[in-house]
Amino acid sequence: MTIKIAASILNADMNQLAKEIDSVKNHIDWLHVDIMDNHFVPNLTWGPLVVNAISAYTKKTLFVHIM
Repeated sequence: MTIKIAASILNADMNQLAKEIDSVKNHIDWLHVDIMDNHFVPNLTWGPLVVNAISAYTKKTLFVHIM
């Protein structure tokens, strides 16, 4: 069995997102991105522009959880 580690960016500092990703990139397999739309769930998180920017910044697989 292979175990994959996915670090959530939900609590990352949005002003330093690249630095936050860099701080864990050597210890993880995937980045976990929670998408909350403030319609179906009461919170609002990342939108498509941020997810596209993260995808362009890192080679890590994005594990996207759409709520």
